[in-house]
Amino acid sequence: MADALPLSAASDNNITRLERAVGSRVQSHPGVSGVHPLADSLDAFAARYLLIEMAEKRLDIQYYIWQNDLSGRLLFSALLDAADRGVAVRLLLDDNNTIGMDDVLRELNAHPQIEVRLFNAFSFRTLRALGYLTDFARLNRRMHNKSFTVDGTATIVGGRNVGDAYFGAGKEPVFSDLDVLAVGPVVAEVEKDFLRYWNSRAVVPLSSVIGGEKALDRSQIKLPRAWRDSTKARRYLHRLQHSSFLRRLESGELNFIWAETRLLSDDPRKGLGRAKAGTLLPQRLLEVIGKPQQQFDIISAYFVPTRSGVAQLLSLVRRGVKIAVLTNSLAANDVSVVHAGYARWRKKLLRHGVALYELKPDSERRTPHDRGITGNSGSSLHAKTFSVDMRKVFIGSFNFDPRSAMLNTEMGLLIESETLAGDIHRRFHDSMRDRAWTLRLDKWGRVNWVEHPGEGEKERVHKHEPQTRFIQRLLVRLVWHLPIEWLL
Repeated sequence: MADALPLSAASDNNITRLERAVGSRVQSHPGVSGVHPLADSLDAFAARYLLIEMAEKRLDIQYYIWQNDLSGRLLFSALLDAADRGVAVRLLLDDNNTIGMDDVLRELNAHPQIEVRLFNAFSFRTLRALGYLTDFARLNRRMHNKSFTVDGTATIVGGRNVGDAYFGAGKEPVFSDLDVLAVGPVVAEVEKDFLRYWNSRAVVPLSSVIGGEKALDRSQIKLPRAWRDSTKARRYLHRLQHSSFLRRLESGELNFIWAETRLLSDDPRKGLGRAKAGTLLPQRLLEVIGKPQQQFDIISAYFVPTRSGVAQLLSLVRRGVKIAVLTNSLAANDVSVVHAGYARWRKKLLRHGVALYELKPDSERRTPHDRGITGNSGSSLHAKTFSVDMRKVFIGSFNFDPRSAMLNTEMGLLIESETLAGDIHRRFHDSMRDRAWTLRLDKWGRVNWVEHPGEGEKERVHKHEPQTRFIQRLLVRLVWHLPIEWLL
C-alpha cells in the first residue's frame, strides 16, 4: 500500500460527522486547541471505540502496546468495520510487545484499506532474545509514543496503551492513567508527526517482516467475528451504552478546555541512535517551559532522576520552588531494577525538601510481575504528567527516567491552562492521603512510609517498604550500586 492511502468515498470537500460535531467550536476558538481529559478508564475506551465508529476518511494510530485481549480485539474489530466502510487505516506499532500477534496483524494488514507497520522490528519472530544478542543497540530503543487521530479532526494523546488493564475491561488491574482528547490546530501537528514516524527508517511494513498476502477480500479475512459476541465482550460493550461521551460530543456538550497547546515529540531517528542531542524531548521541554518559579508537580510511573536530574531539582528547591513527586512504590512497581534507580536518591531528595509520595498497589491485585528493564507497564500508576506553576501541563508518554530521556522515543502535549494545571494539582494532593504513602525521614535519617489515618485512627508508620518481601528489598539495594542507570 502506498504511503498516501486512499481515502473513503467521502470527498475531502464533504464535511465529516466528526467535523460537524466539533467544527463550529474550533472555529469559535481561533489559535487555540480544545482538550478534554480522559482520566476515567471506560471513557478512555469509549472515546477510541466511538471515534472509530465516527471515522469516515482516515485513522492514523501509533502505540507502544496493543494487547491481543478483550479491549484490543474489540478495537481491532472496530478498525475492520471502519476499513469496510472505506476508511483508510494506518497502524504503527512498536514491535517489542507484538509477541504472538503475527497472525492477527497479518490478517489486518491483508485488508486493502489497512496497512500495519512496525517500529524497530525483530528479525527473529519466536526467539526474540536472539535479536537482542545480535542487534542490542537498536532493539534496546523503543517507540513509546501513543497517538490516535481520526479524520484529521480529533486526536487522543497521553499515557495509555491499548489493553484491558488500561480500560478496566477484565480482571487485570486498572492503571491510574491519563490522556486527553484534543481538537483544533494541535491535531495537524500530531498528524504531521505521525507521518514523520510512518516514513522513518526505523519503521518497516509488516509484510516485509512476516510476509502475507495483501489486498484480500474482506470475506477471506478470518479474524474471529465472535470477538464481539462473547459474554465478556457484550457485557463490556453494554457499559458503553451508559457512556455519554458520543452524545455529548455530537451535541456540543462535551466540555473542552480551550488553551494554547503544542505537540512535543522526539525525532524518530532517536530509535536508531541518530537523533541530535538538541532535538531530544527533555531538552525541548526545558526550552519551552523554562524554569519553574513556584510549584512543580511530577507524576511518573517510573522516576529515575539520576545524579544530574537530582542536582537540577535541588537547584529549584533552593530557589523556593515546591516540588512534589508521585511514583510507584516497590509493591506497585513491575520493574524492580527501575525502582532501584529511584530508591538510591530518596534520602537526598527528602533531606532537601522534595515531597515524595509512592502509590500503594491496587488492593485486589497480585504483586506485579517483574517485566525486566523494558517492562510493559504492569504497575498501578501509569500516568506521565507534570504541572508547572499552576499554569502549564505536560501530558504524554514521557517518564522521568534515562530510558525515556535517551533511548525510547516519546511524545506529549504541552497545554498552557491554569484550569487544567490547577485541577491536576488539586487531584494530585487531595488523593495522596488515601492512595499513597507519604515518605519522610525519621530522627536517625531513615526513610519512613507514612499511612495517613482515617478519622479517629492513629498514624501508621512503616520502617521499610510496605507490602514487600525481604528478597525484593535486597535486590533493589544490590541493583542501585550497579552502573546500569542509563538503561533504566
